[in-house]
Amino acid sequence: MANNQIRVGIIGADTQASWAGASHIPALQAQPAFRLAAVATRREESAKAAAEVFNADRWFADPYAMIADDRIDLVTVAVKVPAHRDLVMAALRAGKAVYSEAPLGATLAETQEMADAAGSLHTAIGLQGRHNPSVRRAAELVASGKLGRLMSARVGATTFGYGPQSPKAYDYFNKAASGASFMTITTGHVLDVIEAVMGRIVEVDARTQTLWPEIEIVDTGETSLRDIADHVDLIARTSSGAPVSVQVLAGVPADQALFTFTLRGSEGWLRLEGNHLAGVQVGALTLTANVDFAAPDAPVATGKGPTAADFWTGAAINVGEVYASLARDIANGTFTTPGFAHALHNSRLVAAVEQAAQTGARQVVAD
Repeated sequence: MANNQIRVGIIGADTQASWAGASHIPALQAQPAFRLAAVATRREESAKAAAEVFNADRWFADPYAMIADDRIDLVTVAVKVPAHRDLVMAALRAGKAVYSEAPLGATLAETQEMADAAGSLHTAIGLQGRHNPSVRRAAELVASGKLGRLMSARVGATTFGYGPQSPKAYDYFNKAASGASFMTITTGHVLDVIEAVMGRIVEVDARTQTLWPEIEIVDTGETSLRDIADHVDLIARTSSGAPVSVQVLAGVPADQALFTFTLRGSEGWLRLEGNHLAGVQVGALTLTANVDFAAPDAPVATGKGPTAADFWTGAAINVGEVYASLARDIANGTFTTPGFAHALHNSRLVAAVEQAAQTGARQVVAD
């Protein structure tokens, strides 16, 4: 590390409406512990443009060259899921810390391979919703015992994605082979926030449905077939013994997006709410309760990337908290930030939900 700054290289920091540009860039720019040392894309033109717009020290048209560069301490992988495995494994072999977007692998086997390979290196997984200041405070409130014995919870979550229309660039989200689906992304994020507050989910029963099997590709007029679920209802049992009922609904109009998580205990209740159109993992959340609690901490980052559309406002909030946690771990030699082992747990949890839906039988979550 140079001047005690963590030198970050981002793979996938394209200026064309990329998630990295909307969330990772402003998250890093808000924290002096980090320096954007490099950006990498697959094309020289886009890499040069990204370095200029995002004020990176250098650019690479070959992500593997960036990974090998001694001037990079932390590699962020923010590309499509099928490309994760090769890039992450290269970064781990190079001895770099790695922050990968979720899901970590396109398959459970890939995720297992990367989790095993991480060893003693610092890793972070992009299940950033659990890092939200309000979620962290809710977890502390539960741990304090002020709610008494946890009795039950109800969660409703929506996203504007996975509806009856899609642009061509996002059609891969509708294909199971991509590993980036309604279940692995949207549902995976929702379940992770639940676990952050209530403890590990140990058993699930679920039903899924595909509400829109045919998708209109809005920019080409084509019709695409969706081969994944776009709706799930489930009941889960947590390690505390308390059950939680969950509905995740896709294709909701952007102005009607809503996340609600109401948890009741024998002595009190709490509620988390948010309304970002992309889901609970993006943007701010509010916490209310009928017992006293300290206000959630202010987020370390709140801005929007210079090329990001307005609807990504707030995307840096939770991503910034992941980076802040990782910086503390790297500085102190600790490993508190959920990393690739946690990514493997989340993938197994989603797999158990899918298995429960396919078999119609309750599933124990392997870990």
